[in-house]
Amino acid sequence: MNILEASKLCKTYGNKLNRQEVLKSIDVSVTEGEFVSIMGASGSGKTTLLNVLSSIDKVSSGSIKIEGNEMTSLKEKQLAEFRKNHLGFIFQEYNLLDTLTVKENILLPLSITRTPKKAAEHKFAEVAQELGIYDIKDKYPNEISGGQKQRTSAARAFIHDPSIIFADEPTGALDSKSASDLLNKLSDLNQKRSATILMVTHDPVAASYCSRVIFIKDGQVYTQLNKGGGSRQAFFKDIMKTQGVLGGVQNEH
Repeated sequence: MNILEASKLCKTYGNKLNRQEVLKSIDVSVTEGEFVSIMGASGSGKTTLLNVLSSIDKVSSGSIKIEGNEMTSLKEKQLAEFRKNHLGFIFQEYNLLDTLTVKENILLPLSITRTPKKAAEHKFAEVAQELGIYDIKDKYPNEISGGQKQRTSAARAFIHDPSIIFADEPTGALDSKSASDLLNKLSDLNQKRSATILMVTHDPVAASYCSRVIFIKDGQVYTQLNKGGGSRQAFFKDIMKTQGVLGGVQNEH
């Protein structure tokens, strides 16, 4: 079943005299339980694509369906409600509230949806243990490492069991060990919970944890790679080869 189905997506900026096409009739679909990454060179449109798919930005034309709901026809208030209940977000910036503990930050989505306390506590314990941060639950963001902050951010994204999680360069601010720890945890959650994740990354190592990689070039889908039954190392080599053909993948747009 397709959790996300987007067709003929176009996004333009500027006016008639200075018009820039960032997305040019792109089709993207993500099935339930897939861990997919989007890669592309600077200016290719990969971040814009994630932003329109996740309803952070609006498309100029095209259709975006998440669990059958046509996102482009929803009003702003309906979109906010849909995001609150069905979408999870992990950004490069952790976006944690400094005045709240790790636990309180993670529980925020459930506070907003007024989930009963007992159910919220159970969900918290489960996701915090899965992400290896239960022991730091009473610490504040300024007392924990960057890797722990990003895992806290990930726990917050997963806690309300969203239909799909959008991750924008989630390892961008992390050292290699912290990045590897986070990606292993995301991969575990993807498998254990059949969680659907769509991630933008410039890092072929990060992309190799996914089951499929979509390469964007000049606002269009250039090609796709599937991991299949192969190893992560073999998939990494395939990603590197494709990246080489694209002329390098940098960290922007």
